[in-house]
Amino acid sequence: MHDVSDSYGLWLLVVVNSAIFILFAFSFFKPQTMRDWRSFGAFSAFLIALFTEMYGFPLTIFFLSGWLQENYPNVDWFAHDSGHLLEMLFGWKANPHFGPFHLLSFIFIGGGFWLLSAAWAVLYQAQKSGTLAQRGPYAYVRHPQYGGFVLILIGFLFQWPTILTLAMFPVLLVMYWRLALTEEREVEAELGDVYRRYAARVPRRFIPRWKDLFDRPVVEQDQP
Repeated sequence: MHDVSDSYGLWLLVVVNSAIFILFAFSFFKPQTMRDWRSFGAFSAFLIALFTEMYGFPLTIFFLSGWLQENYPNVDWFAHDSGHLLEMLFGWKANPHFGPFHLLSFIFIGGGFWLLSAAWAVLYQAQKSGTLAQRGPYAYVRHPQYGGFVLILIGFLFQWPTILTLAMFPVLLVMYWRLALTEEREVEAELGDVYRRYAARVPRRFIPRWKDLFDRPVVEQDQP
C-alpha cells in the first residue's frame, strides 16, 4: 500500500495551483461589481477545494476507501494518480493523464476559458460605449460568462471528482442562475425595449439553440 504522505500533503502545490487558475480566470473575467465578485469568489472556492484534495488531503479517497478497496483491491488508492477516479473506476490501465475523462476535461476547461475571454472582450466594449452586449457569444446566449464558469467546473469534475466539489457544483449552478435572473431584471429596467428585443432574439440564457450555431446571428443597433 502506498503511503499517503508520499503523494499528498503538498500544500505549496495547493497554493500555487489555486493561485494560477484563479488569476488566470481573473484575467478573463475581470470582476467589477459586487455581483461579479460574488460569482468569482464562489468559483475560486471550488478551485481551492479541488486542489486541496488533489495535492493536500484526499478526503474523498479516505471517505470511500473501504468501498474502493473492497471492489477494486488491485488499485493503490492512495497513489496520487488514483485520484483520477473516473479513469480508475472504468479500468483505464495506462497513465490517467492520457485517459478519456482527463482528455475530455481539457476540452471543457479550455472551452470555458475561451468563452470567458470572448465574452469579456464584447462586454468590455459594450460597457465603454454604454450599450448592450449583443455580439460574439452574446449573439447566441445571454450569459456566456456564467456558461464559461460552468464549463470549467464540469471539466474539473471529469478530471478529479471529489465529494466536496460534487456537492458544491449544484449550489454554484443555482447561484449563477439566480444571478442571471437578477441581472436581467436590472438591465431590462434600465434599457427597456432594447433588452426585451434582445431577449426575444436570443432566448437561451446559457446553452445556445442548435440551429443558431449554424445561422449568422442578427445584431440590432441599440436604439431605444
